[in-house]
Amino acid sequence: MSAVRTDPPAASASPVRDTPPALELRGIDKRFGPVHANRGVSFAIARGTVHGIVGENGAGKSTLMNIVYGFHRADAGEVWVHGRRVDLLRPHDAIAAGIGMVHQHFMLVDNFTVLENVVLGVEGGRRLADGLARARAELERIARDYGLAVPLDAVVEHLPVGLQQRVEILKALYRRAEILILDEPTAVLTPQETDQLFRMLARLREQGKTVILVTHKLREIMAVTDRVTVLRQGAVVHETATRETSERTLAEKMVGRAVSLQVEKTPARPGGVLLAVQDLEVRDRFGVTRVRRASFELRAGEILGIAGVAGNGQSELLEALAGILTPSRGEIVFKGAALVRGGLGPRARRRLGLAHVPEDRLRMGTVAAFSAQANAILGYHDQPAYNRGGLLRGTAIQAGCARKMRDYDVRPPDPGLRLSAFSGGNQQKLVLAREIDCDPQVLLVGQPTRGVDIGAVEFIHRRLVRLRDAGKALLLVSVELDEILGLADRILVMFNGEIVGEVASADATEGKLGLMMAGVKEESV
Repeated sequence: MSAVRTDPPAASASPVRDTPPALELRGIDKRFGPVHANRGVSFAIARGTVHGIVGENGAGKSTLMNIVYGFHRADAGEVWVHGRRVDLLRPHDAIAAGIGMVHQHFMLVDNFTVLENVVLGVEGGRRLADGLARARAELERIARDYGLAVPLDAVVEHLPVGLQQRVEILKALYRRAEILILDEPTAVLTPQETDQLFRMLARLREQGKTVILVTHKLREIMAVTDRVTVLRQGAVVHETATRETSERTLAEKMVGRAVSLQVEKTPARPGGVLLAVQDLEVRDRFGVTRVRRASFELRAGEILGIAGVAGNGQSELLEALAGILTPSRGEIVFKGAALVRGGLGPRARRRLGLAHVPEDRLRMGTVAAFSAQANAILGYHDQPAYNRGGLLRGTAIQAGCARKMRDYDVRPPDPGLRLSAFSGGNQQKLVLAREIDCDPQVLLVGQPTRGVDIGAVEFIHRRLVRLRDAGKALLLVSVELDEILGLADRILVMFNGEIVGEVASADATEGKLGLMMAGVKEESV
């Protein structure tokens, strides 16, 4: 069955225009069991524009885009592309209708060349050489037209992330996409790569392509889009021309209340050194060196931020400090105790006052099938408050969890509820409550607001600043440059496992940090 229907559009569906919208959604509704992911979503996107879609986690953005790209099928409603109703039962139907999608996690074969990745699945006949030759000529034309130069014979795994993203865009354009969906496209890019992407989007718009930008970064929405649609709880709650709105207005529409977009804090008053890292080298589980000769100090009463594109050693550094990975050389000294030579693991470090909020709360920080109250004591279950003579004290555990939920505004405040039933933001607040409640001297925090709604971001940032002001030391790892700039008092930048420089927060700019994140040494910036 063809993906495209030729039924004439309903006369009253949309205002009369010279040309029909590139994409129009009419009453899209989708449920997953009791979860009502999309609630009668209707809006249109004009051809040759960049249209932003924003909303909190769980607002229905991803479900909606997966319906447009054929990953999910709507329970009700219609999708119209360039004036024709289309049935999108699978991604092949979306591609046939001229829709392409660049996912946040790239769909590339690492050990294939750029050219091989682009033609994969559309090789063009029995003779691969002939198909590759035709594809090469077409890709060179597309690259010229849209400013998407990529070395076609380079192996993808050897390319920086920004060029890998270009390969995904090339794949979509090679398949004749007129509508391009970009899902969180700047999550893994440096500021310079982000600027390059935005220039490419402007070029695509000039050439008549339509771009749908799904992102949580409101500043980028304001910088690059023509119109923006806000989803909340599965429904459209606001749609406007971008020039007629503001970041604050969009945030309020997303959350349903006023929120602060700025981190409010006074200047730090650093005290003595609590944690010293000396000549540290860390290998991952496969024996690959991820951290190279790192040395730095962390003082009481400060937040030390570590910036860098994901995959440059920050994760391994954090896990080595927490005792999860054992360094292959170097030392970590915490309050005078040599942690590596002393063979002190995560439990011993917690007892000394070193707490850890892992980057991936579901993989390392929680057990989704356990109750909230069980997760609230993970790693601290042997403390006298929760354990007497080897037996867990159920009443104390429940009461402690209820108190943490109250203090950290975890919703719903039900200690017995399975963790998987909570939103990402509430899961993260519970993990923070667990680690901070033990009154650590040093808190290691990885991606504190990853997958967290704007309202919860505001709350988490306030809590971290309050902890710093109480004289504690925080090591913050985040791929969100705005978060690093807003929270950190000093900033270290990592590239390819090395610390390439340190910048005081007062002197830090996106441009300076972006160059260092790309490997430019501090003295060259």
